[in-house]
Amino acid sequence: MIHDKARIFAQAGRGGDGCLSFRREAHVPRGGPDGGDGGRGGDILLVCDGSLRDLQSLAGQTEMKAGRGGHGEGALRSGAGGESLKIHVPPGTVAELSDGTIHDLVVPGATAVVARGGSGGRGNNHFKSSTRQTPRFSERGLPGDEFWIDLRLKLLADVGLVGVPNAGKSSLISALTRAVAKVGDYPFTTLEPQLGVLDRGGRQLVLADIPGLIEGASSGAGLGHEFLAHVERTRLLVHVLDLAPLDGSDPEANYELIESELSRYNAELAALPRVVALSKADLVTAEDAAAVGERWRTRLGADVVVVVTSSATREGLDSLADALVQRVPIEAITPQLAPSETLAEHQIFKPAAAHEWRVEELEDGGYLVSGDPVEKLLARYDVENDEALAQVEQRLRRMGVIDALVAAGFEAGDDVEIGGVSFELDPA
Repeated sequence: MIHDKARIFAQAGRGGDGCLSFRREAHVPRGGPDGGDGGRGGDILLVCDGSLRDLQSLAGQTEMKAGRGGHGEGALRSGAGGESLKIHVPPGTVAELSDGTIHDLVVPGATAVVARGGSGGRGNNHFKSSTRQTPRFSERGLPGDEFWIDLRLKLLADVGLVGVPNAGKSSLISALTRAVAKVGDYPFTTLEPQLGVLDRGGRQLVLADIPGLIEGASSGAGLGHEFLAHVERTRLLVHVLDLAPLDGSDPEANYELIESELSRYNAELAALPRVVALSKADLVTAEDAAAVGERWRTRLGADVVVVVTSSATREGLDSLADALVQRVPIEAITPQLAPSETLAEHQIFKPAAAHEWRVEELEDGGYLVSGDPVEKLLARYDVENDEALAQVEQRLRRMGVIDALVAAGFEAGDDVEIGGVSFELDPA
């Protein structure tokens, strides 16, 4: 079984807390602050591993956590950084985070940071000044990013075999490559994509047998979306078409159905080069097979190679293999990129981040300030500590939050809520 999907919860490490400490030495009755900084939390990374075939290594694993940063200590000793966690995934993996960010990993060795560890808090040594010589507060470390991550494998194959169920794709890939695909005389034999390697003319091509598609596959009928995703990265499609279907269906109607579903799912698939393999030629007379082949060549034109094949007698398999090698350029061998494209380690599609904050008046007369910058600021400090609260007020004033509160009608003594914490501020 090929595991082409996984869902994990990734939690980066929390940053260590800064230290509240004062130097204590003999004959130094009033040593200054010497609290060290907390260490940064560990990141969670995806590593594109060329030795992996699918996402089986993540089956059954739900939570992935990186190490926490160490706390700061006295004598200006900083805490150790948290240990990062590397998650190995096969080439062709697409990772979609719950915040909308998408990482597309193609090249073995590429690394993507999917959750960053929280920054460590600063020790009280950072807050000394001419007017504050004994700061009695320090910063807390911030929590690391945490996301649900949906991992999806899109096979990196050079050639994709498509067709209706029972068209003969499994038999064809077994005959062309070293793949051992399950074969039967009933539809839906293939329930998951199969990979095989074709050795021809000193080259190797990776072939993917995509399970049979049905009408409505592009809209998710059956397992349409599950299977169609695996042909997105191929550079050539082989449309396997049964010469004389045993179920009495019309080969021309079957051809139109598959082509229509491919176009509806992704317009770029319709533009990929095609080779049509007319399968099961051993079930009809040689004259009928040749005549059908000529009709399809006339219908599809010179741009589409049409080969009459039989997996049982190996008729036409050499011609088909030669056509595949000729139609897939050397530059397009896995990973698949057009010759003019630049190969990136991985692609990131990230929504714009919101760095703003806003002020709202609550029904009980208090005020709510929300937004990532102010919420992270409050998470740093203990507002029960008067010196820490004064530091918070100073930072809020520099950010313009105090002026915005006053403009909204805030007065001394009113409650302000930030990040679930309520406290009083004095605008003066």
